[in-house]
Amino acid sequence: MVGFLIFTVLSAASALVVKIPQVTYEAARGDNVTIPCTFTSSVQNRKALIVQWTRLSNDPIIPGVSVIDYYWPGTSVDVAETYDGRAGLVGDPNTGDASIYINRLTVADNGVYACTVSIPSDKTGTPQATTKLVVLVAPSRPICKIVGTAEYGQNISLTCVSEEGSPAPTYKWTSYDVKNLPRANPPKSTDQNGVLSLVNVSIDTSGYFICNSQNKIRSASCNITLTVLPPSMNIATTAVIIAVAAVAVVIIGIIAYCCCCRKKGEPQEYPMVPPPEGMEYSDANPEKHQPQNGRPYHDDHWDEESERRGTPVVPPNKPRRIDYED
Repeated sequence: MVGFLIFTVLSAASALVVKIPQVTYEAARGDNVTIPCTFTSSVQNRKALIVQWTRLSNDPIIPGVSVIDYYWPGTSVDVAETYDGRAGLVGDPNTGDASIYINRLTVADNGVYACTVSIPSDKTGTPQATTKLVVLVAPSRPICKIVGTAEYGQNISLTCVSEEGSPAPTYKWTSYDVKNLPRANPPKSTDQNGVLSLVNVSIDTSGYFICNSQNKIRSASCNITLTVLPPSMNIATTAVIIAVAAVAVVIIGIIAYCCCCRKKGEPQEYPMVPPPEGMEYSDANPEKHQPQNGRPYHDDHWDEESERRGTPVVPPNKPRRIDYED
């Protein structure tokens, strides 16, 4: 038992221990950051030392991205192309300082970083430590949209998205009525991840909606006015109906015009009354057709009443009288 305890103490004394002081480091986009990493080992006369910094992948199957590799002897430092000119070692790894700096931070630098130390003669202990780097980016102004048709009885959604923001912003919708007075969100509505779902909308749903996008740096907002209307016909269908109605009106007008012109051009007809059966038409007073004073006699009598009424008009279908001259 005593021998086992002595072996455990000696193993711990000779173990390699790598430490990073903080779990998370934060810096604004465009700024510089230093990530400390120190290690201890009981091995005094090391024959080799390797320090590797890696940005780990969110998917364990995909390998991480190399940042810096340090090899001793030779003091060779390899910086990955993505970090070339922006990253490097702060201290001397041979003294136990494996800290690095990263300048001009970008959103792509977000992630979990691992500091790994390898000493061939010291393989026990904790050879790796990790920390999270958060590049802070204020939310960009979100974009608000209406998804669906804002008509009575419909289900619609109001969406709100910021294209930038680190850490990822949280979203919250607030509602105002048509009189611009604050109110609770409509019944049965849900507000999740920037999407406000509205169920069975009505005229009471109309109003003013504001979405606030916020992270630990600052916030931004967008707004949208919602007007719920009664169901309406499709615009294309309405246009077709109007066009058909217009064509129908034009056709009816042409037909009516043609009919009127035809009635005005046709002569008016009068019914012919045949003589009674067994009788023939004859002039009862043939002497009226005899010339008087060398001029033929006319059947039309002119008197004051005739002159007052004007010249009589002979119906077009009335048989004309033939005047005979000797």
